[in-house]
Amino acid sequence: MSKDLKILNVSLDRVRPNPYQPRRVFDQVALNDLANSIREYGVMQPISIRQLTGDSYELIAGERRLRASKMVGLDTIPAVLVEVIDQDSAVLALIENLQRENLNYFEEAEGFVNLISDYGMTQEDVAKKVGKSQSTIANKVRLLKLSSDIRKEIAEHQLTERHARALLKLPNEELQIKVIKMIADRNLNVAKTEDLIGRVMDDILDSKEEQGKQKRKIRRFIKDIRLFTNTVEKAVDVMKDSGVDINYDVNKGEDFYEISIKIPVN
Repeated sequence: MSKDLKILNVSLDRVRPNPYQPRRVFDQVALNDLANSIREYGVMQPISIRQLTGDSYELIAGERRLRASKMVGLDTIPAVLVEVIDQDSAVLALIENLQRENLNYFEEAEGFVNLISDYGMTQEDVAKKVGKSQSTIANKVRLLKLSSDIRKEIAEHQLTERHARALLKLPNEELQIKVIKMIADRNLNVAKTEDLIGRVMDDILDSKEEQGKQKRKIRRFIKDIRLFTNTVEKAVDVMKDSGVDINYDVNKGEDFYEISIKIPVN
């Protein structure tokens, strides 16, 4: 990145949003407050931009200031012009939001994944860029294993990141949604949530063990039936070899075996 920074006023319609802006939801009340402040005092801190072609620019940092300025109806906005490559622009957009602490943990995770997938970074590379530990990046990224529907439920119930991580232990969405509602209804903290999930997992294991026992019983029953029918068939064969006109038939129904043996009286 160049150390020579230029500050200028640029037309709002010349600045396009940063495609790597990690924030997906903007608080309208907070935007209105910022717009009122800008209307009263102007833009106190310049946005950061980089030049694309001619007099068109891409936003690096300052999405809320840009939006609020448009709401007020400003034509121009003060901006710091910096020279950065695509990768640095994406990193700076993420860092700016992380430093302001206005991202939720799913937005942070998506920002990290974008850097990894689009620029071939490792989790360690991302950690160094944003000043976090590799384990922190790994824990954030794991959260994206939760489906978008589950993430929405978590956000609606305002559960913490640790709540979300605990939900990863559950094997399917149906159980996750059920537990989320229980957490919300009972106002469970993280420790109690982990206890609840532990009990749910124990119930699942007990159920699987019981199902396993039933399957073993069925297999043993089938094996016993086969042994029995084989014994009967051998006895019938012996009688046939002795000249007895015997009729043997086995009929297997949905929940029974019917064995029929007919031997003439004479």
